[in-house]
Amino acid sequence: MMIIEKKTRTYIPQDLTINWESLEPLFKELQSREINNVEELEQWLKDRSELEAALEEDFAWRYIKMSCDTANAELVKSFQYFAEEIEPKISPLANELNKKFVESPFMDDLDKEKFFVYSRAIKKALEIYREENIELFTQLQVKQQKYQSITGAMSVEINGQEYTLEQASIFIKDLNREVREHAWKTIQQRRLIDKDDLNILFDELIKMRNQVALNAGFENYRDYMFQALGRFDYSPQDCYDFANAIEKEIVPILKEQAEKRREALGLETLKPWDVEVSISGKPALKPFHNGEELIDKSIACFNAIDEKLGVKLATMKANHLFDVESRKGKAPGGYNYPLAETGAPFIFMNSANSLRDLTTMVHEGGHAIHTFLTANLELNDFKHCSSEVAELASMSMELISMDNWSVYFDNEEDLIRAKKEQLADVLKTLPWVAVIDQFQHWIYTNPEHTAADREETFKQIYNRFGAGFADWDGLEQQFGNVWQKQLHLFEVPFYYIEYAIAQLGAIAVWKNYKENPGKALDQYLAALSLGYTKPINEIYETAGIKFDFSSDYVKELANFVKDELEKLG
Repeated sequence: MMIIEKKTRTYIPQDLTINWESLEPLFKELQSREINNVEELEQWLKDRSELEAALEEDFAWRYIKMSCDTANAELVKSFQYFAEEIEPKISPLANELNKKFVESPFMDDLDKEKFFVYSRAIKKALEIYREENIELFTQLQVKQQKYQSITGAMSVEINGQEYTLEQASIFIKDLNREVREHAWKTIQQRRLIDKDDLNILFDELIKMRNQVALNAGFENYRDYMFQALGRFDYSPQDCYDFANAIEKEIVPILKEQAEKRREALGLETLKPWDVEVSISGKPALKPFHNGEELIDKSIACFNAIDEKLGVKLATMKANHLFDVESRKGKAPGGYNYPLAETGAPFIFMNSANSLRDLTTMVHEGGHAIHTFLTANLELNDFKHCSSEVAELASMSMELISMDNWSVYFDNEEDLIRAKKEQLADVLKTLPWVAVIDQFQHWIYTNPEHTAADREETFKQIYNRFGAGFADWDGLEQQFGNVWQKQLHLFEVPFYYIEYAIAQLGAIAVWKNYKENPGKALDQYLAALSLGYTKPINEIYETAGIKFDFSSDYVKELANFVKDELEKLG
């Protein structure tokens, strides 16, 4: 199997040490270089891109290593060194380089189509840049990491054995209701121990983020982030309208399914520990037994879709670019981290041998394929896709891969169950995304709120979208604290609505795939190969779908998923 190596550098030294003493001369050279024609401008962009890619990959490894072992003080220190000593010094120089680019008389001679998205982003970055925010960004980078430290240390004891929260969640799928209830309450009780510490941390993050927005001349952090995230294609009002569409079109379908679940389980009411267990009367699906088997089966699954895709995951395995097992001290969640210079990704997740882990793997596998497909784009910034595109890559792969999930299951009955659970989850994603997105709109347009206000508002918003379709009576403390499990709120604010937008796009990709697999796969891969060299709507069009989250489109695609669910029996 191919051993991945970093691309040969043409501008920066092959053995560049990442410290300010070695970096400053490179930034200064870029800043002072004379540019006499459009060819020299393009070379300057390539040289800048090479430096940025090296820095991105260095930071990536610091973050990856830290999240794999949050209790390791040296790894935390290494991450903090970059955040505190490198990034603050780069920021003003990067702003000067942005100015140099837009002020160049040769900028207009660049290929307008090729550089449109890039130029637009540079101009927006210049517009919202403020020197007084550099120190705040540094503090935020370090403070956000505390969420990983707090949650990575969480574990519970069940039946005399210690489990991470991810591992313990498998008991919530147990057929025995008492086992489920005990596990759920044990997990929630553990979360409540750190509730106040996480609330204090979140209050500090809100205060700092709000100050960033005020410094940049915005009324609130929500409006600032819409600009900072480059949301040129939709507005806050569109998000409110999308939430209304989800409430109108999706929530009734899920309410109907919850009622069927209640009847199938023979319960008077569904409690939060009743919403994950299979209504088939059979134990939770176990598509694999350990992390290595998950990786190997996923390689086989991707091979069955297209051999070129399987080879990419196999190459990652050969290069040790996976960490998938859950363990104490490991940060929660899952991610695909692109290695900008190497052109390959790293997949991180917390497997507990469940169906959810299968979907996490193929989701992150979709991101991984995206990383490989964009590896050779001319500029590093061309690979920085908007989240609406990045999540289209991952969520489409969840659905496309389903036709080959037989590699995970020994019998047809389990395979059908897995597909039904996955399609139910596809619909369940939309209301939860709406909850988190609407919650963030409220948080940052009301920055002076208290922790108690926040809890009450979360309950109201969660109730509006079905509150997981469970009865929370008698569980008010746990109910108001559900939001704390969502790491995006702490670490990547406002990165969430993209999941719902992309989920609709993924359903449309899958619909095409059901009708013509070869053509749909080609369109999907062609769209991913564009990186972020085209506006979002054009990338979606290349994928053979619409960039649309109107009520009518939500209804059309929800009905398609509902029909596919009914076909499975």
